[in-house]
Amino acid sequence: MAFNEVMLTGSISEAARHLHRTQSSVSATIAGIEEELGMQLFERKGGRLHPVPEAQYLHNECGEILRRLETVSDNMHRMKSLQTGELHIASMPGPSVFFLPNLIARHCASQPDVSSNLVSRSSEGVYRLMSGQRYDVGLADYIPELASEGSLIDTEVFELRCLCALPENHPLSNQDRITPANLQGLPLATLGREHAVFDEVAATFAQSGSTPNIRYMTQYFLSLLNYVEQGLACAVVDPISAETYRLNRDGESKLHFLPLEPTVHFRIAMLTPKHRPRSMIAKHFAERLKATLSSIRNSSLE
Repeated sequence: MAFNEVMLTGSISEAARHLHRTQSSVSATIAGIEEELGMQLFERKGGRLHPVPEAQYLHNECGEILRRLETVSDNMHRMKSLQTGELHIASMPGPSVFFLPNLIARHCASQPDVSSNLVSRSSEGVYRLMSGQRYDVGLADYIPELASEGSLIDTEVFELRCLCALPENHPLSNQDRITPANLQGLPLATLGREHAVFDEVAATFAQSGSTPNIRYMTQYFLSLLNYVEQGLACAVVDPISAETYRLNRDGESKLHFLPLEPTVHFRIAMLTPKHRPRSMIAKHFAERLKATLSSIRNSSLE
C-alpha cells in the first residue's frame, strides 16, 4: 500500500498522510522494497519522487493484485451477509422432486448470486456422499446403522406421523382419523417391504386384529398418490409428500389426508458433514430446512 501511494502522489509526505502513517515508516517501507529487489525505484527531482521504468512495471502488477484483493474482500462481505455462495445438497428421491427445490427456490429468491446443486440418490447413497464430506446438507431415511457413523456425520432425526391419503369423495373422508378397522378389506398402497414403514403398517394392522389389503407398493411415498388419484386405493404417506401434493395443486387438493390411529411413524434424517467447513449460506439453509421439518413434524402430531 505504501509503494502504491508513493507512485500515485510522488511524495513520501503525501503518501504518509493518506495512509495515516509517519513519513519515516513510509520511507523505511520503500527502502525495504528497494533492498529486497536490489534496485532503486525512485529518483528525487525538484522535491518529488519520480519512478524509474521498473517501478512503473511493479506498480502495474501491484494494481492488479490490489484490485483482486478488493474483489475478494467484497465477496467475503457478501458471503457474510448471505448474498453469495454455493449450496451442495444430497437427498433421497422423494423430497428432491418438489419439496427441496421449492425450499431452495424460496431461500435463494432474494439472493441472485447464490447457486445450488441438488443431487438425488438412494438413502444409502446420501449417507455415502455425506460421509465423504462432499455436500453441505443431506436428507435421507433414518437408517440407524448408517447414522451411527458419528465420526463422519452429524445426524438429526425427525419422527413424522404418517397420514392416510383418501381419494376424492371417499366415504371415509368425513372421519377425524383413520384406523386399521376403517381400512379392512380396502385396497391399500404403501412403501415396499424393504422399508421400515411397511413393517410398521403390518404391525399396526396386526395389533388391531386386521390384515392390510396391500395392492400397490412403490419405493417412494409421492408415487403412491397416483393410485389414490385414480381411485384405486388409499395410501399411507408421509406428511412431506402430503404437503408437496397440496403445494402442487395450489391448495386445491383433490385428495384427503387424515391421521392414522395408531400412529405409523416415518423417521427422516437431516445429515451434515462433521469435517467439511460449512459456509454461512449452508448453515443458514440447514437452519431453514430444520425449521421446516420441525414445523411439518409438529403439524403432523396435531
